[in-house]
Amino acid sequence: MENSLVYTAMVETDREGERLDVIAAELAGVTRSRAGTLIKQGSVLVDGTTQTKAGFRLKAGMALRVEVPPAAPVAVEAEDIDLDILYQDDDLAVVFKPSGMVVHPAAGNERGTLVNALLKHLDNLSGIGGEIRPGIVHRIDKDTSGLLLVAKNDFAHVSLSDQIRAHTVKRAYRAIVIGGFREDEGTVEGPIGRHPTDRKRMAIVPGGREATTHWTALEPLRGATLIEARLTTGRTHQIRVHMASIGHPVLGDPVYGPKKSPYPVEGGQLLHAFRLGFVHPRTGEDMLFEAEPEARFTWWLEKLKK
Repeated sequence: MENSLVYTAMVETDREGERLDVIAAELAGVTRSRAGTLIKQGSVLVDGTTQTKAGFRLKAGMALRVEVPPAAPVAVEAEDIDLDILYQDDDLAVVFKPSGMVVHPAAGNERGTLVNALLKHLDNLSGIGGEIRPGIVHRIDKDTSGLLLVAKNDFAHVSLSDQIRAHTVKRAYRAIVIGGFREDEGTVEGPIGRHPTDRKRMAIVPGGREATTHWTALEPLRGATLIEARLTTGRTHQIRVHMASIGHPVLGDPVYGPKKSPYPVEGGQLLHAFRLGFVHPRTGEDMLFEAEPEARFTWWLEKLKK
């Protein structure tokens, strides 16, 4: 294919027996899921023969050829939406997502998303998923505010994704949760997956994905507590599910909170991603960013102070 990138290599002795998708991903500098797609599409050759099984076990001395087609333009419009960019360089950007903003366009939310804004404000976008699009490395919920990391090229996307997978990215949140604590800190561990009867909810379920949340009580409030929550994993709705599981749902959470909230919080859960730390993929420098919560969060914090 014209303008495709082609990568070739021989399987080293110490890599014998490994899966094709693992080696192909490393060779082409793409994610493992993207490598799996390329394999299914017939873009990966082993000793000159197309191999369409991602789990194919390689032998030492085999010749690999991975063809990565050019990224296709994404069918999402750029929109001139105000966006707070805390930092950016040629490889990445750190942006502040306000509460109420959806990260990705989807049914019912085709416009006004963070991706629409990024397409307007950033010139170089990652094509790691096979499309020219902003490289959203991780996500936060619509009604959660705070810091998000964006990859501006495939090299950065792979490196940052690997850091998240290795649990080395530092992510800390502030939340106002219902109730008081006897302990100053604690850890919630519980595998998270889809709720068995309500597919719109997540839950702690057998066979779910491993999840760990560390929390620290920062300040007692009237009927609530300001906490810091630190993630070593990043599952969907993780903090909201874990805190609700120990009887302290995030205040304002319409999904995991009580049917009758002690306070009439509007606009969703009072949860804010305030700290983000990682290693710069190109320079190796330790990067750390913090951002204060929105006025809505601060208003409730002041209102509930004893």
